[in-house]
Amino acid sequence: MASKPATAAIPRDKPIIVFDGMCVLCTANAQFVLKHDQTAKFRLAAMQGEVGAELMRQAGLDPLDPQSFILLDAAADGGQVWMSSDAVLHMWAELGWPWRAGVIFKLVPRLIRDPIYRLIARNRYKWFGKRDSCWVPSPEQKRRIL
Repeated sequence: MASKPATAAIPRDKPIIVFDGMCVLCTANAQFVLKHDQTAKFRLAAMQGEVGAELMRQAGLDPLDPQSFILLDAAADGGQVWMSSDAVLHMWAELGWPWRAGVIFKLVPRLIRDPIYRLIARNRYKWFGKRDSCWVPSPEQKRRIL
């Protein structure tokens, strides 16, 4: 039986994006972050992996039936977890310009943003495709993957 990662063993020095490594849209987003995060602020974890699955469970989500990706930052206000459209907007804000301009969507109430996010999340495999196996990062990207 595989051992669960100890919570204390998960590095929390940088914000972590937990994404669906089987989803074409989600892995494209992970690759986008790796390409445009020039200061290497974020780490990433696929929810299909031990670390990602544990972080999803800690956030109250089922890693086998995810309704959202999560972005967690242990350093923000004593620890913060963003989900759904808030996670996307926080990610854009932290990537800097020009991506930070996407936070204009905070003007759209969450009551409208989150249902749109959930519609896309529910249909992501149908609309964008599903991989047969998890995306494998390049050797230079691998150091940022948990």
